[in-house]
Amino acid sequence: MGKNVAQKLIESHLVSGKMKIGEEIGIKIDQTLTQDATGTMVMLELDAMGLKQAKTEVSCQYVDHNIIQNDHKNPDDHLFLWSACQRFGIWYSKPGNGVSHPVHMESLGIPGKTMVGSDSHTPAGGSLGMLAIGTGGLEVALAIAGEPFYFKMPKIMGVKLTGKLPDWVSAKDLILEMLRRHDVAGGVGKIIEYYGPGLENLSAMDRHVITNMGAELGATTSVFPSDEITKKFLKSHGREKDWKLLVADKGATYDEHDEIDLSKLEPLIACPTSPGNVVPVSEVSGKPIVQAMIGSSANPGMRDFAIPAMIIDGKKSVDYVSLDINPSSRQVLENLTTGGFLSSLIRSGGRIHQAGCNGCIGMGQAPATGRISLRTNPRNFPGRSGTKEDQVYLCSPETAIASAITGVITDPRTLDMPYPKYRDPETMETVDELTPPPKDGKRQELIMGPNIKPLPKFDPLEKHIEGPVLLKVGNNVSTDEILPAGTKVLPFRSNIPEISKFTFGQVDETYYDRAMKHQKTGSLIVGGSNYGQGSSREHAAISPRFLGVKAVIAKSYARIHRKNLLNFGILPLEFVKESDHNTIDQEDILEIKDVRSSVDSGSEITVFNKTKNQSFQTKMELSNREKSALLAGGLINLTMEKHK
Repeated sequence: MGKNVAQKLIESHLVSGKMKIGEEIGIKIDQTLTQDATGTMVMLELDAMGLKQAKTEVSCQYVDHNIIQNDHKNPDDHLFLWSACQRFGIWYSKPGNGVSHPVHMESLGIPGKTMVGSDSHTPAGGSLGMLAIGTGGLEVALAIAGEPFYFKMPKIMGVKLTGKLPDWVSAKDLILEMLRRHDVAGGVGKIIEYYGPGLENLSAMDRHVITNMGAELGATTSVFPSDEITKKFLKSHGREKDWKLLVADKGATYDEHDEIDLSKLEPLIACPTSPGNVVPVSEVSGKPIVQAMIGSSANPGMRDFAIPAMIIDGKKSVDYVSLDINPSSRQVLENLTTGGFLSSLIRSGGRIHQAGCNGCIGMGQAPATGRISLRTNPRNFPGRSGTKEDQVYLCSPETAIASAITGVITDPRTLDMPYPKYRDPETMETVDELTPPPKDGKRQELIMGPNIKPLPKFDPLEKHIEGPVLLKVGNNVSTDEILPAGTKVLPFRSNIPEISKFTFGQVDETYYDRAMKHQKTGSLIVGGSNYGQGSSREHAAISPRFLGVKAVIAKSYARIHRKNLLNFGILPLEFVKESDHNTIDQEDILEIKDVRSSVDSGSEITVFNKTKNQSFQTKMELSNREKSALLAGGLINLTMEKHK
């Protein structure tokens, strides 16, 4: 039986386990990606492990999230990250070079390689035929140290693409169609692999749009084959030697199936406050907007800026609309400039920002209260924009620029003009973006500013847990709600005591003060389905643990956040009967006896509600490795014991 691309990638890197759905497997990791919002913790973890030299083929640290320098904290961390790269032998991308995912694709990504990254959109690397998976920073640190990456063998969902995208419809509409069909949890436990004759009509950067936002489906990752389209992209960046053919065998099969005829797609838009809340643009057209933002890891290609520039050329954006242009990389900015596209955007009233994540992560560009902001970003979780009462819609560059011209949500097909004809340049003008690891092997001392604090030390798992439910939440709570991003919060990413003050601040502003009263004795959180969706930032697990959270009890978990909870010694319990969620109220006192023996035996865990005088059953499906980490109080404790 022929193999699909995902199976080939896993099989060629398999070091433990069998490729049986649901069984834990370990794979060798070739490359890692870290960014500054999560990378500071990774570097602190490497220091705590005593690592001398990165053992991967390529590891790169990007500075793309926290690039606003309001005070000393961000520039101090940038210097710390540079020094850590020099010390551990890691590539470094300085502020202004651009967003990690497109820059990695331009400069370092190689078909057939595996990669883990401490950013949930790491699967963007699948656009080149890589197996690229987002995970918590600690697991990335272990990969840098040469350890395998462990995860449960996913199902492989094959999506057959046929036809060609019509005018005014682009790759963003394709991934929004996937979200319309499958919603934000439809990819959980799956690798999504795209195949079929429609592939020849999607550029490498179109594929990047699709694999990037596969994270919003909850997928483990998404992959495309490495074909002639991939070769053309690498050649345009002077890297044709890195290309290799990687396609599915004839007769390859998939565990699940879907099919999309590209020619039948129409402009789509994700309404507040979920990437899965997708409708045709025509259904919401006419609503007034105050912002249109173009550029992010979800729409990073040259065409995603060039097409809007051609549409608005000779026109003006509406005067009360902020037209924000976020170049995705220094290379893209250079080529937009030499190609004349940047001048069109500037003359139209566009605000040109430095290459980086910017408003996508809440670093500036916050919209007006309660007003509509159209963004080509991957996420629109509540408050992520930096405005608590935001109204963020996700759309294609075509829809965003059309709406900037009219001042209302506009189906771009209604513009009175032909669709622009654009082709990517055969040769991109490249700029030197990345600093390679030092070759002399000298150990650079870490440069640590006053905001950088050591990792907190956490005790092994206790025998007995008892405490109040300090917060009860519903379904699809995101990591942005557990530990938000933005200009106020992320500068404390290397300072756990300070960043913990923002824990659950989006949900309940009293949480931190209440949690501190139980920091030493312990507390619990109760959640709904898909708890912890969104970002891979492990701060959303470390901060609750620092505040004394011993266990979370939820209906189900997003993959990365569940692993982060385990990695830092928090029990990720699941209700055996989901209806038991309804029996618990905030402030109920819960008790769990014989925790260590229950974890060790793998049996169901009884939770006693002392306030209601009733019990209910919970479960955890743990591998032996996960059990050991949990009993030790977290993966870093287990790792430290291993390397003593």
